[in-house]
Amino acid sequence: MHFVARLFFIVCFSALALCLKAQTTHYKIAVFAPLFIDSAFDNNNYKAGSNIPKNILPGLEFYNGVMLAIDSLQAEKQSLEVNIYDTKSSKQNIYSIINKQELNNVSLIIASFTNKAETKMLADYALSKKIPILSATYPNDAGITNNPYFILINSTLLTHCDELYKHLQHFYSTGNIVFVRRKGALEDVIQSVFFELNKNTPAIPLKMKNVELTDTFTNKQLLDNLDSNRQNIVVCATIDESFGLRLIKTLAQSKNYPSIAIGMPTWDGLKELDNSDYKGIEIVYSTPYNFNRTDKSAIQFNQSYRSKYNGE
Repeated sequence: MHFVARLFFIVCFSALALCLKAQTTHYKIAVFAPLFIDSAFDNNNYKAGSNIPKNILPGLEFYNGVMLAIDSLQAEKQSLEVNIYDTKSSKQNIYSIINKQELNNVSLIIASFTNKAETKMLADYALSKKIPILSATYPNDAGITNNPYFILINSTLLTHCDELYKHLQHFYSTGNIVFVRRKGALEDVIQSVFFELNKNTPAIPLKMKNVELTDTFTNKQLLDNLDSNRQNIVVCATIDESFGLRLIKTLAQSKNYPSIAIGMPTWDGLKELDNSDYKGIEIVYSTPYNFNRTDKSAIQFNQSYRSKYNGE
């Protein structure tokens, strides 16, 4: 199941149910999700053939999570009015949606964001109207501060970096640690966090080599920074998925350079990692939730989801 959907199930079944439990007041909830309905439908006609467009899947799974949460809350006799808005509609954007009269008297906003701009816009709106807003997906904080109505479900990227640094210290302190990044403002932040942690650690600082590569780096450009005689710990210091996949593929195909790839939480949803090009290398990344898919509750939940939505 996609990372977005898993997070939303937790959001809806915990935060939302906790807010509304044992109350009989009528609640109006606005849900914002990247559904891309226009790319699949022409009025009421499905135009995507026999397949579901790839860009629709995260929003679709998020929507399924909403429906499961609504079912659960209705079973508890909660009085709800839930309006769902497509943030990727060609007919209206977030700015036009938040100026609609129908958003008046909203009790709660739940959102699946896809970029910082829309996160900031909706968070500012929630603050101005004093409406709690749950941010269920990445990007998470988007630099938002001093907004008590903005509720972040995810751990921040800084938290992920902190935990990954501790993991490096605990397991790979003697390895050849290569910190690989691309050019970018967010990459600057990630690098500064890691190197600041390394500077202020009470333990022995790690020896980290900093390497900046372009998005089209060659195998040689990466391998020139590795050691064929020892284990290489390659930290991918960017959330850019294409860059991460290129790095993993290069390491997986370079058998003479024993390596472990360590990446950001965005690697959790990379279905490409199931392909043979990315096999044969140990991959480590951080994630807010690590579900045990083999226990009784997880199996039952997966079976129920498959039965209801014909998918995993």
